Amino acid sequence: MTGGRWWRGVSLATLLCGTLGAPAWGARRGEGERLWVEAQQRSVREERSVLSQVARSAMPAVVSITTVQPGTTADGEQQKGIGSGVLIHPDGYILTSAHVIEGAEGISVSVLSERGYPEEYPAELVGEDERTDFALLKIDAGRKLPVLKLASASRVDVGDWVVVIGNPFGLTHSVTAGVVSAKGRTDVTPNGRDGDFDYMQVDASINPGNSGGPVLDVHGDVVAIANAVNVAGQGIGFAIPVDIAKAVVPHLQKYGRVRRGWMGVSVLDCSPDAIEAYGLANARGVVVSEVTDGGPASRAGLQVGDVIEGLDTGKVERAAKLRWQVAARGVGRSVVLRVRRGERPLKLKVRLEELPAEVQQAAKGPPASEQPGVGGSGGPDAPSP
Repeated sequence: MTGGRWWRGVSLATLLCGTLGAPAWGARRGEGERLWVEAQQRSVREERSVLSQVARSAMPAVVSITTVQPGTTADGEQQKGIGSGVLIHPDGYILTSAHVIEGAEGISVSVLSERGYPEEYPAELVGEDERTDFALLKIDAGRKLPVLKLASASRVDVGDWVVVIGNPFGLTHSVTAGVVSAKGRTDVTPNGRDGDFDYMQVDASINPGNSGGPVLDVHGDVVAIANAVNVAGQGIGFAIPVDIAKAVVPHLQKYGRVRRGWMGVSVLDCSPDAIEAYGLANARGVVVSEVTDGGPASRAGLQVGDVIEGLDTGKVERAAKLRWQVAARGVGRSVVLRVRRGERPLKLKVRLEELPAEVQQAAKGPPASEQPGVGGSGGPDAPSP
């Protein structure tokens, strides 16, 4: 019985193969007497053409960056660094990561010519911002250059495909693809330093040299900038949403730095520990843990223990988000805080001042070379708003 069933199974498989293969065999047999049936490739090409077209279209606007660093190697050669960048304006403006050019004594940029050959130009540092880890460079190529469009990280969600292009280990214009693994990674601190960003995690390969390169959606638009890699893991890379770059680039072009709004408070997420410590009940927002004497928030009447529930017309849910919202508002702007003090709702108007230099300096962590764990970012700790 068992042998009979086995035989019938084999016979059925043979029959199906013969039945399905016969028409194709007969139809193709006359075409050069091939001994196989040629598969139709159209659908395969259509499926993969989306990512390959994104990569091909973006290539001319992705640049390789080489820096001359202080000191020499063990062989006595000049120390150099590598990174990537994105052309964002036809006149030669390039967006990259600040840690790519940190401490550089000279910067050169390699751009693909119209015929596809690399052309190298000296680059000028227009401005940099350590807290967001962005820098703006400029080259003079004597011609209008191709650019990539800056979109928004909101255009992609977890599970969406993205393409990363860069210069890993000096391998120019390397392309990797993967999906968005997570968004809003505020618990990630590359090199032990916090900053004004919520990381996007991707599983596309990001390696040393990729920093500053674009993370593209399936439309070929930039949604993030590659920034860091987990040196102890595989398929875990981090990028900074391009929305943050769009907020800081005008400052870098105009001032060479970012002029941040500051109101002089320290805030905490309304975690169970914070709720217990400050005797809060059903708190929604962030709790004020410190108010700088004489600062804008102090003058407006904000107190320790107050819960900030909203900023202008928006909600406040995380301390990191409030910090960035205040910084991005800029200097001289007035904001309205919706506050709850015990059971009493309040509205306080705060006029933002520029973040004091000593506050920003005090927040800087140790150099990137002294930091363990996740590598790739040179952004310092972000002070309170």
